[in-house]
Amino acid sequence: MTLVLKQDCKYSLLVATSMGVRITPVNAQPVHSSRLFEMQATSAETNVASISSSLGLPVKVLTAFVKDSPIAAFIKSDLRHRNMDYEGPEVPQGGPWGYRHQFNIADTGFGLRGPRVQNDRAGEVGRTLNAKDFDLERIFGQEGVQIVHLSGLIAALSPETSEFCVEIARTAKKHGSLISFDLNYRASFWEGRETELKTAFSEIASLSDILIGNEEDYQLCLGIEGPKAGGEDIGATMDAFKGMIANAQAAYPNVTVFANTLREVVSANEHLWGAIVFENDRWHIIRPRKIYVLDRIGGGDGFVGGLLYSILKGWNPEKWTQFAWASGALATTFLTDYAQPADEEMVWSIWLGNARVKR
Repeated sequence: MTLVLKQDCKYSLLVATSMGVRITPVNAQPVHSSRLFEMQATSAETNVASISSSLGLPVKVLTAFVKDSPIAAFIKSDLRHRNMDYEGPEVPQGGPWGYRHQFNIADTGFGLRGPRVQNDRAGEVGRTLNAKDFDLERIFGQEGVQIVHLSGLIAALSPETSEFCVEIARTAKKHGSLISFDLNYRASFWEGRETELKTAFSEIASLSDILIGNEEDYQLCLGIEGPKAGGEDIGATMDAFKGMIANAQAAYPNVTVFANTLREVVSANEHLWGAIVFENDRWHIIRPRKIYVLDRIGGGDGFVGGLLYSILKGWNPEKWTQFAWASGALATTFLTDYAQPADEEMVWSIWLGNARVKR
């Protein structure tokens, strides 16, 4: 099957997300010994969208905000700065123990000291995301969207967000938008909800055109049988992924593109970075290459963002994989969770290994 992009759309890419902030110690220090932190607005899904928005494609974000919150104002300002339209309800805080935007507390690690991440999501306003708060017929039927990107992080956040993502997928499919779904399994989100979430994830996957995930994601989210990955052994991981995709393709024949990254950690600042894309019975494989890492968080999202941008541009699948790989590598050179490429040349220079000064 060939991916067919809907034409005459207001938005190239739409993402559904729960926005939060990340606080990071300066100078690559660990959290417990730091006194000075930088704050950024973040979410996995807007990390993905940042590639397209930075390179000039129109992007829309569906989310929820805490009414009259200075953190919400900070997030809105950041989305505008990243050239992203946003839409979502203003939810009253409900007192000091009410709703808030999630906090992600994370250092970057350095050398042989790996990064540490703590998610503080109590009272997260994004858990209230509900289809009734959005005019999905207007968004998909009148404004138009070429690709909608959904994530298992949002689909598993709460029963409301599960149904929200399912409704988005149904409406997007009805109106001819392509659907990208990154499975993103998180054990803590799934605890006690396995049957409910497998049903929701399976429906979204059945409607998807692009499916992203590793071996664990496919087995635990969708019940797809396959060989286990070999941990940090890249060869075993690649073989495991290929075996898994054969089973996933049989279970979800409407999916055209399967994709995943490959990562082997040498140190916090040196990784071996590879990628796999499978489309129309063809494998596009980038064997792991050495990359230097300033902050690893967001590398996988950068890969997905580069993949979706390439598809939106109508490039051939070999270029999809190369640009996606380089976009992910680019993201690891930013202290933000997302890459902001100045232009396509910046990304292609990474693919070519050209780090010479540009004057």
